[in-house]
This record gives sequence, C-alpha cells and structure tokens, in this order.
Amino acid sequence: MNPLLATLSGKLTERWINLLVLPGALFLGVLATGVTLGHGHWHDLGRLRSALDGLAGRPALDRTGTAAVVVALVLLLSSALSLAAQSLGSGIERYWLREARFPPSRALARRRADRYRRADRRRTEAIRDPATTERDIVRLTLLRDRVGLVPPSRPTWYGDRLQAAAERVYGAYGVDLAAVWPRLWLVLAEPAQRRIESARASVAAAARLAAWTFGYLVVALWWWPALAIAVGCAVVSRVRARDAVEALAQLVEAAVDVHGHDLAVRTGVEAAEPERAPGPLDHASGDRMSEVFRKGD
Repeated sequence: MNPLLATLSGKLTERWINLLVLPGALFLGVLATGVTLGHGHWHDLGRLRSALDGLAGRPALDRTGTAAVVVALVLLLSSALSLAAQSLGSGIERYWLREARFPPSRALARRRADRYRRADRRRTEAIRDPATTERDIVRLTLLRDRVGLVPPSRPTWYGDRLQAAAERVYGAYGVDLAAVWPRLWLVLAEPAQRRIESARASVAAAARLAAWTFGYLVVALWWWPALAIAVGCAVVSRVRARDAVEALAQLVEAAVDVHGHDLAVRTGVEAAEPERAPGPLDHASGDRMSEVFRKGD
C-alpha cells in the first residue's frame, strides 16, 4: 500500500506543478519583470538585475522562516492565478462550442454557411465540367471541408466540427449521439477511453492557453513585450484547439463505427448472433437504440 500511495502522491504533485504552479509562476515572473522595467526600460537587463539584487539583499529574506513564507505565498498565488485561468478557459471553451442563439452568433453562422455553399457550388460545377482534373476536384473538396464537413450551423469551426460528427453518425446509423454516447462510453475498452479523454483534455488545455492571452495583455499595459507573448499564446492555442477538436471528433465517430453494434447487442436492441460476422451498426438498430435511450423525449 505504501508504494501505491507514494506513486499516487508523486503523480498528484507532478500534475499540480505542471497545471497550476508552472503557468502561474511564469506569469508572475513576466508581471514582475514588466512592472520593474516598464515601457521606457523594456530591455534594460541591468535595471532588472539591480532590482533582483536589492530584493535578495534584504535582511528579512536571510531568515529561513521568512523565505519559506515567501515561497509558500508565491506557490499559492501561482496556483490561484492558474485556477483563474482554468475557469476562464472553461468559459472560452463554451464560447468556442456555442450554438447560434443570439444575433451576433447567428450572423456568424450564416456567414459560415454562405462560405460553405459557395465552396460546395464551385466543387459541384467542377465535377460537372469534363475538363476538370481529379486533382482539382480534390483541392476544391479540401477547400470546402476546411469550412465544414456538413453545412455549418454554428458560429465557429470548433462547434461545427463536433456537430458534424453527430450529424454524420446519425446519417450513417440513425444514432442520436447525445442520447447514445453515455451508454456507448460504458462499453468502450479502456485504451479507447484513454484516447478520447486525452483528446478532450487537449481541447481544455488549448482553452486554458487562450485564457492566458488575456493575462499577458494586461501585463502589456506596463511592458509592451508581453504583447508578443499574448499573441503567441493566441496563435498556438488556436492551432492546438483545431487539432484537438478534429482528433476528438474523429475518435467519437470511430467509437460509434467500431462499437455501435456491440452496444446494440448488449442493450438488447439487437439479438446476439454468434454466426454473424462483425460489422457496423445497421440504420434500423441505430434508430431503435436512439428511441429507447431518449426514453420518449
């Protein structure tokens, strides 16, 4: 038991340091640098060294107790800032995946839908033209799919990509993903669950990084180089978010593709037939399973 507790404690400590302490401590370091240097001395390393030497030379910091209190305060403040970034990141994630409920969101959704229709029309016209090469058709298909795999209905690409996963499995199998997914999750093997959880965690991590953008924008009010850090956070978070959402959507679709029939058998929607070769879920069973799991809603 003791080795198990030691292992768990080590993992918890590692997660605490990576998720809370390090991002917050980095932000505190940039904030302290910005407040010390300001816009007028933004690259004055000598000024920064003098400030650090003056801080280290204070007699109070020579006492072990005082130094321990300072370290504890820094750790607590770093953790508090990181928790604030996590909370803001959750809001950003919901903003990315929001529905088109309000006029600005509906306007963005219409704009995305118009872009999709134009791209799809160009692709259709190219297919009808005998002079069009296969390479051109592939290129136009990629341009259309970059907007969305299905006609957009959300104001952001992120929301549309996950919505596309739901629409695609419904079209292929008659599966209402919102009703079926919690049950499907219970029959997935642990490796599949871990991969989906990892993709989901990557989406959350990208949103947290986007949240730090706002913190560094505040620091830029005192020290303009922090603006470059903010821009870097924004760009990297966008790239990571797109990759993570794409991976998550593909894994969700793959889970239905591979395990949809298993769920139908285990829930009694389909009878177990040992002589039947493994295969995907048929549309009638998907419709029935969705109806059962919705419980009349």
